[in-house]
Amino acid sequence: MMLDWLQSHKDLTGVVMGTAFGMIARIFMLRSDYRQYPAYPHGKIIHLALGLIAGALGAVAVPALYNKDYTAITFLALAAQQFREVRNMERSTLTAIDNLELVPRGAAYIEGIAVVFEGRNYLAIFTAFLSSLCVMLVGWWAGLIAGGVSLFLAHQFMRGKKITHIADVEMVPLKLDGPNLFVGDIYLMNVGLDENREIIREQGLGFILTPKNDDAKVTIANMGQRQAILHDISTRLGVYRDDGEPALLPVGKLGLRTGKLGLLVLPREKDVDKAYAAVCNVPLLEAAVRMPTEANRKSTEAKHSG
Repeated sequence: MMLDWLQSHKDLTGVVMGTAFGMIARIFMLRSDYRQYPAYPHGKIIHLALGLIAGALGAVAVPALYNKDYTAITFLALAAQQFREVRNMERSTLTAIDNLELVPRGAAYIEGIAVVFEGRNYLAIFTAFLSSLCVMLVGWWAGLIAGGVSLFLAHQFMRGKKITHIADVEMVPLKLDGPNLFVGDIYLMNVGLDENREIIREQGLGFILTPKNDDAKVTIANMGQRQAILHDISTRLGVYRDDGEPALLPVGKLGLRTGKLGLLVLPREKDVDKAYAAVCNVPLLEAAVRMPTEANRKSTEAKHSG
């Protein structure tokens, strides 16, 4: 009886099922991890409400178009505009918070987070739209299958690359030659005060990131990517410094001859294994990725073919 009712009321079934899967997708993609963002509960409430709206828009669009009500496209366009405002909201919020961080995120990291929040609302719309479409064309059971497949696809889109995709991470000892601080053979900075040198000896950890190819050399040289690495480690393990102490600021410097990146971190919790895992799990920022070798190759091919 219930199954017959669902089959005979495809419009309502599609809207309800599509909205539900869109909302589930947004819940599935909304996580507060070690960065504690979005904050609980108010930050999550905002994004869950937007996820419900996104799911409803994607679900309602299908029966509207199915009944030749093409004004539904206008509502989707308005939704896109609103979700761009979400991106601006996240950028503004994180920029304001960043001024209060002992180790800032940096503009590139903030922009990456803002883009992710906008994009995940579109994934919620896609999930709702696909589920509702399958209900309308086939039946409620097809909507369930389509919703499940969409959730899987959304999960795949969540999985971004890590720094280990482009570089090999190695822990190396720090070396103080008088006031000069080195990590491996990479010069980092001049540490003038004996007190600061003693803190670096006790608390400091050194890492070298060796790029796997020429494209990776350009990517890890990006200042935004370097700042993201230092911020993530400091967030996960704390940082042994206070405001107004520039000599104790975690730093990343490039070996100009080799393209390797040397890192000094000063974790509050000096756990070697956790620090190594933190470096390896730093996300690769989309804004930092560069592929000059591919661009040069295409330019050369175009010149030869022309």
